[in-house]
Amino acid sequence: MKVNSSEYLRKVKPVLVKLRDRLLQEYPYASILAQDSVTKNYSVSKTSSGISMKPERGFVVKVFDGSSYAEYSFNEISEDTIEEIAVHIREDLMPLSDKLPEGVKKSCYAMLADEPMVFSDSTDYEIDPKEYGDESIMGELTKLSEAGRAYSDKILDCRAFASYQKYSKLFLSKNRDMEQNVLWTCGGIVAMATRGEEVKDSYRGFSNLGGVEILKEMSDNVNKVAQTALDLLESEPMVPGEYDCICEPGVTGMIVHEAFGHGVEMDMFVKDRALAKQFVGKQVASELVNMHDGALAAREVASYFFDDEGVLAQDTLVIDHGILKAGISDAQSAMHLGTQPTGNGRRESYSRKAYTRMTNTFFEAGKDKVEDMIASISYGFLLEEASSGMEDPKNWGIQCMVSIAREIKDGKLTGRICSPIVLTGYVPDLLKSISMVSDEVKLGGSGMCGKGYKEWVKVSDGGPYIKARIRLG
Repeated sequence: MKVNSSEYLRKVKPVLVKLRDRLLQEYPYASILAQDSVTKNYSVSKTSSGISMKPERGFVVKVFDGSSYAEYSFNEISEDTIEEIAVHIREDLMPLSDKLPEGVKKSCYAMLADEPMVFSDSTDYEIDPKEYGDESIMGELTKLSEAGRAYSDKILDCRAFASYQKYSKLFLSKNRDMEQNVLWTCGGIVAMATRGEEVKDSYRGFSNLGGVEILKEMSDNVNKVAQTALDLLESEPMVPGEYDCICEPGVTGMIVHEAFGHGVEMDMFVKDRALAKQFVGKQVASELVNMHDGALAAREVASYFFDDEGVLAQDTLVIDHGILKAGISDAQSAMHLGTQPTGNGRRESYSRKAYTRMTNTFFEAGKDKVEDMIASISYGFLLEEASSGMEDPKNWGIQCMVSIAREIKDGKLTGRICSPIVLTGYVPDLLKSISMVSDEVKLGGSGMCGKGYKEWVKVSDGGPYIKARIRLG
């Protein structure tokens, strides 16, 4: 089934068209992004349960006076406010470009492309969370929580949670009339195991571009999460060193996201804050590596039809057989750099600036079988359950946390586990060491991504299993 459009946006669209036409009387370019969304969160554990909801409706106007752009966001619109908005932009916002602090140089831009485009589309879903109902969703999560706790008397608690967002967006300019309606759902299971005063936990996330059909996948995996928490009670510290490692898709995705995702956001090229700028056209990874980013590159939580600047979604080939081919960009950064925008201009909300942001970021599949990859290792580790990561785009360093390292000896898993694990290295060294890539790809998007610890947006990442030489600690 297709996601329905917003009744609210349909109602106010005629007024928005009048506002656009009014602004075009003064400016050669004017656009309006309108958003109507609702996010709902559900959580159940042994000690608490709850539901929260966050609706959001608003608008952002962008105008161009021949050299500079100005944006104005607001959350109420009527025919009575059209002239008020136009006056505010003309008298309060546009003059700011001539009042810059001493030492700050004014940048002059060309007009954004505005080719004719009339577009309307919606994503698909199987089970509508709103129709399924809060009671049913909480009931399913309660069953998951209870099942996890019943798995073993060593399971202290099991938290099951889910959230969904349904959003509709309109983009209007002189030549564009675009609409999209999107629904994504994600969830997670956290099991905590205890032995004496020791407590270990295991987390697994789930996500889809769709509805609460995801609850079935969560139900199929709750016992695996509980067992992993129990396994971690037997874990040992990692002996620091460089090892042959196999990364499962979640860990691969974290490496992709941290190593090259942020590093090829081209607004960082504008500010000379990304070393990747110097390596376009050069080898930065093994010839086995092909990397993509784009809302059109995969079907996951970060998929959409057009970005928050009215640029159609794309599939950008960032790395082609180890060669860094391109970065990703918002429209204004692309204009500054003399490149084409890639549909990666995204806002945390209608009231925030558009930045270059990742969407679905992943490595392509290879030809190897996972069992052959494990068999190829004399001594090393299978890395599972990525937890967090940090990157330094300016120096291309990476530091990631992984919860599980399963020992491999003479091509076989021994059952020994090390935890927690810190994965570090210089990005090109790590990626050039990739020697095997599996024939299966999996993406996940249960979390959010910030830009400088703010500007949070939904992303997904992943890829195949990869074999690489990695420093662990």
